[in-house]
Amino acid sequence: MEVFKGKAIFSGIAIGPVSFYAKDQMQVKRQRIEDADAEINRYEAAKATAMEQLGELYEKAVKEVGESGAQIFEVHQMMLEDDDYNESVYSIIKTQMVNAEYAVATTGDNFSEMFAAMEDEYFRARAADMKDISERILSVLTGGGQAKISDEPSIIVADDLAPSETVQFDKSKLLGFVTRHGSSNSHTAILARTMNIPALIQIDIQESWNGKMAIIDGFTGDFYIDPTDAVMEVYQAKKTEQEERRKLLATQKGKPTVTKSGKAVKLFANIGSVSDLASVLENDAGGIGLFRSEFLYLQSDTYPTEEEQFKAYKMVAETMAGKKVIIRTLDIGADKQVDYFNLDKEENPAMGLRALRICLTRPEIFKTQLRALLRASAYGNIAIMYPMVTSVEEVHRIKEIVAEVKAELDAASIKYADVEQGVMIETPAAVIISDLLAKEVDFFSIGTNDLTQYTLAIDRQNPNLDEFYNEKHEAVLRMIEMVVDNAHKEGIWAGICGELGANMSLTERFMAMGVDELSVSPTFILPIRQIIRDYDGPTK
Repeated sequence: MEVFKGKAIFSGIAIGPVSFYAKDQMQVKRQRIEDADAEINRYEAAKATAMEQLGELYEKAVKEVGESGAQIFEVHQMMLEDDDYNESVYSIIKTQMVNAEYAVATTGDNFSEMFAAMEDEYFRARAADMKDISERILSVLTGGGQAKISDEPSIIVADDLAPSETVQFDKSKLLGFVTRHGSSNSHTAILARTMNIPALIQIDIQESWNGKMAIIDGFTGDFYIDPTDAVMEVYQAKKTEQEERRKLLATQKGKPTVTKSGKAVKLFANIGSVSDLASVLENDAGGIGLFRSEFLYLQSDTYPTEEEQFKAYKMVAETMAGKKVIIRTLDIGADKQVDYFNLDKEENPAMGLRALRICLTRPEIFKTQLRALLRASAYGNIAIMYPMVTSVEEVHRIKEIVAEVKAELDAASIKYADVEQGVMIETPAAVIISDLLAKEVDFFSIGTNDLTQYTLAIDRQNPNLDEFYNEKHEAVLRMIEMVVDNAHKEGIWAGICGELGANMSLTERFMAMGVDELSVSPTFILPIRQIIRDYDGPTK
C-alpha cells in the first residue's frame, strides 16, 4: 500500500479502481500561409463552433449542477469574445503569415502564462480557463477527439482537468478525481464541489496506477493506492456512513422548513470562509446566517483590501443565487488575534478591544469593509450583522458611518442594494435593552457562545472550567426568549447563530419560544430540519 498527500477540494470518500485520463496531445505545427483573411475566417468559424459547444455545455451543466455552476461556461464564452485574446490571434496570423492553429496555440500559451504569473490566486486559477478555451478552438480546427476513460465506475487520475471535461463525465461513473495540477479556486474545483465529487489536487500522479484499487479521503487529503484489507474495511465503513447521510439528504432536500402547526423557520448555515460554500449547497441550507468575515483578516499578512473583500463577498452572494447571506463584520480580538492589528496585550481580552469596538475606534478599517459589503450587495441578497453591540448609541454611530460610505458610493455612481442590517445579541446588556435595539435594526442574531460566557462569568477558553460551563443554563434560555419576544413586539425577526442553535435537544424548545431562524454548521441542517418538520407543539 502507498499513501500520497494532496490538497482536498471537496470532502468525501471515494473507493474504486483508477482510470488514468491522458489527453491526446494535439500536434500544432507552424505552417506558412498565403491568405491571412482566409485563415482568420477559419479561426472565426472554429470560434463560432466553440461558442455553440459552450452553450450546449451550459445547458448540460444547468441540469447537473444548477445555474451557479453552469455560469463557468458563460465565463468561457466571454473569454472567447475578449478583444485582447482575439487581437493576439489576428495579429499573429497577419504579421507572421501562419496558420490559425499556431496562432491560437501561441496566444493560449501566452495568456495562460500571464495569468499563472499573477500574484492574486483567483487570477492564477484563470490560467487553466485560458488553456481550456484555446484547446477547444484547436480541437475544432484539427478535428481532435476526446480522451477515453473506463466504462466502469472509477477514480479519474489526470495531469489536470478542464471544467468542460469535468462536466462531461458520466456522473454515475465518476467516483472522484485526482490531479497533478490544479487550484482550489479553479473552475474545475468549483464544479467538483458543486457536483459533490471527492477530489484531490497537487499529487504527483503515476500512469502505473491505472487499474489499481484506490481510496480518496477528501477530509484529510490522503490518496491510497492498493490499500490493505484493514484500511479498506475502515473506509468502507466511512463510505457507508456517508451514503446514509446522502439518503437523509434525499428525503429532506427541497422540503420547506415548517412546523406541523405552520410556522416557517429560516434554517441557515454558519460558514468560516468561501471554501465552505459547497457544504452549504450540499446540505440544502436556506441561506447563510453567519459568514465570519474575519477569515479574510486571519489568513492575510496585512489588512485585506476593499477589492479583495469585495471579490469574496460577491462570490458568496452569487453562489447563493438570491438566498439570504448574512455577513458579520470584522470580529477580531479575544481568541482571534492578528499581529498586524497591533492590539495591546490585555489582561482580559474577551472583555477588551474587540469586534465592533475595533471598528468604531478604527473607522478607516470599518469603512473599507462596509464599502466592499455594499458593493457586493448589488450581486445578491446580502445582509450585514454587527457583533458585540452593547448600546443604542453604538448602533447610531454605525448608522452614521454606513451613511458616510453610501454617500461616497453615490458620489462615485457605484450601485448597491438597500441591505438589511442587524445586530448580534451576545451580552447581558444587549439582552436587557433588546426592546430598544429592536427599534433600530432589521433583525437580531443571538450569539450564544459569548452570551453564555458573559452570563455565567466563565471563560469558555479555559478547560479547567468545563464542569461549570452549562450551555443550557436556564438563565441563557430565558434570555433567548426575552430577546425573541422583544424582537416580535417591534416586528423584526430573531435567530440564533451560536453553537447552541445546533443542540438538537433544544430545537423543540426554540420552536416553542418562537425563534424565527437557526443558523448552524452545514452538517446539522438536515437533522434539524427533520425535527422542525416533525414538531407539532405550540409556537409564539
